[in-house]
Amino acid sequence: MTLHRCRPLSDNRFTLDRRRFLCGAGAALVATATARPASLRAAEAAAPAVAEPSGLSVPIRALTRPPGFHWFAYYDKLQFDPTNRYCLAMKVGFEHRSPRPDDVIELGMIDLADGDRWIALGESRAWCWQQGCMLQWIPGSATEVIYNDREGDRFVSRILDVRTGKRRTIPHPIYALSPDGATAVACDFSRLAALRPGYGYVGVSDPWADVPAPKESGIHRVDLVGGKAELIISFADLAAIPFEGEPFGDAPHWFNHLLVAPDGKRFVFLNRWRSGKSWRTRMVTARLDGGDLRIVNPWGMTSHFIWRDAEHILAWAAHPKHGTGFFLFRDRPDGFVEHIGKGVMTADGHCTYLPGNRWILCDTYPTGRERLQEVYLYNIAENRKVTLGRFPSPAEYAGEWRCDTHPRLSRDGRWVTIDSPHRHGRQVHLLDISAIITG
Repeated sequence: MTLHRCRPLSDNRFTLDRRRFLCGAGAALVATATARPASLRAAEAAAPAVAEPSGLSVPIRALTRPPGFHWFAYYDKLQFDPTNRYCLAMKVGFEHRSPRPDDVIELGMIDLADGDRWIALGESRAWCWQQGCMLQWIPGSATEVIYNDREGDRFVSRILDVRTGKRRTIPHPIYALSPDGATAVACDFSRLAALRPGYGYVGVSDPWADVPAPKESGIHRVDLVGGKAELIISFADLAAIPFEGEPFGDAPHWFNHLLVAPDGKRFVFLNRWRSGKSWRTRMVTARLDGGDLRIVNPWGMTSHFIWRDAEHILAWAAHPKHGTGFFLFRDRPDGFVEHIGKGVMTADGHCTYLPGNRWILCDTYPTGRERLQEVYLYNIAENRKVTLGRFPSPAEYAGEWRCDTHPRLSRDGRWVTIDSPHRHGRQVHLLDISAIITG
């Protein structure tokens, strides 16, 4: 592992004015002149040249650039350290194909105070295009990150201190962390790879691949201090709860999109199963010990979601009386509360509440001939959308290896990072939204 020590900060805060924000982009371009391997040059040459973003309403700068392709992946992980100076990302030398067991990605962090310098942290052999290796800062720590990896025929997670280089291994992968950083929940990544390509990991076979709902696998709770993992919810547990009164028969089940509530007492996840050529979904919550299961949205379709607070979940979902949209659910059986963004937030996207819950950050999938992905803020009280930018996504970025923008917030809510392939292939970009949220 290659590790560069991070210089200690003079205090625990870091700010960046707009001139320095934009200058950082210029300084970073100097790095593109560095020599790079022939394999990366070929991959970069194959990256399609597309139009610049449209509708930009905020300053933007590229945080990463060739050699290689960079991304962070999902929108509900801590990408920024507590000072907002260091920003995590992953790096790979190819695009437009599925990962193979021998494909290795590099992990690093970007120093926003030093010309967006890339600081290599390590590597992983357990990753996917949509959610990476679950690289994220551990809540409550200023120096520790966690990520998934593979050792032989098992998936593990690594906890790394980015200042000292000290690393320890947890003998189980993780998905989502509790707010105190002491506990994680995790799904079955081998099963996920087979049933939902782009979200699981290759390299470890699923011993229950032929079983529709095995009782031996499902969601594990992982003790990040002691390293112990225990199965708390099995696929059989959910298959025993009928959908619309009908048994599931031989429909294969999987779990995805786990997220712990802000108070650390419960977590939410999606229970999915095959239904013909498509799948159906239930949004479910439970205690961290797996008890008190609640089918919060039982109506067959839930997509992206976020906890608003310890009692409410915002989700793109379907409802038999209210159609499809972003709905606020209370954490209880059939917990529908209200339609959010009616007539304004009209498409599925990756949603996040800004601090204070006055604004929602969200995006869209590619639309129109130019395949533009819109990133926007939504003002809840005013039912008003502010477009931050529309980012072209070439047709090659589709299916399993698409590049969703997955907009993510800095800890103070003043910056947004996105993954976008509109220039030099898949790269990480930074948007300054401070003027909007403080205006």
